[in-house]
Amino acid sequence: MTSTGPVAGLRERKKRRTRDALLRAALESFTTKGYERTTVDEIADSVEVSQRTFFRYFASKEDVAFALQQVVEERFVQALAERPAEEGPFEAMRNAVLCSWDQIGETIAEVVPVELYLRTYQLIESTPALLAVHLRRSTEMEESISRMIAEREGLDADTDPRPRVAVAAFSGVMRVTGRLWGQGSDTSLEAMRALTERYLDHLGPALAEDWQTRAGA
Repeated sequence: MTSTGPVAGLRERKKRRTRDALLRAALESFTTKGYERTTVDEIADSVEVSQRTFFRYFASKEDVAFALQQVVEERFVQALAERPAEEGPFEAMRNAVLCSWDQIGETIAEVVPVELYLRTYQLIESTPALLAVHLRRSTEMEESISRMIAEREGLDADTDPRPRVAVAAFSGVMRVTGRLWGQGSDTSLEAMRALTERYLDHLGPALAEDWQTRAGA
């Protein structure tokens, strides 16, 4: 019985290494060869495992393409849940996303190089099949976050439109900054965070101010 713990721990570490190896091999192939041109068999062969082993860890190519994005989303949700109750909706979401970006680099680097994750993000934005999935996932995420915000504020998301409106505005900024970052010359994690912070800080004024009056002042 005394060997159960160490043996189980070794088994889990081996599984984690296999999953990470498959993930890295897939993303490398997606970003160099192309998503559509990469097959599951090729990914499995590059790690010297069977196709059956691949499907133990990932349901499909799509699943592996969004594996790191899932980690980022989960980290944001966790950070949002931990924000102080006195923060307003926009402040809580802003602080949560910036806080998660401060930590996500280390998390990603434990699995793949951060540079590979950033290339994968650009791949998703430029691949129609993946972009369609990304938009669907974003819609589902928005609904989940809307209900989190409603609960924070003691509101009913099904009768009060404010949580969904706030999350839609926030998500719109995130999509814009992601697209601009992908088109820019600096594709570092720091550049993405800085651009995100800059645009989020303009969200409130953009919604509240009379731009023409302010420009003429």
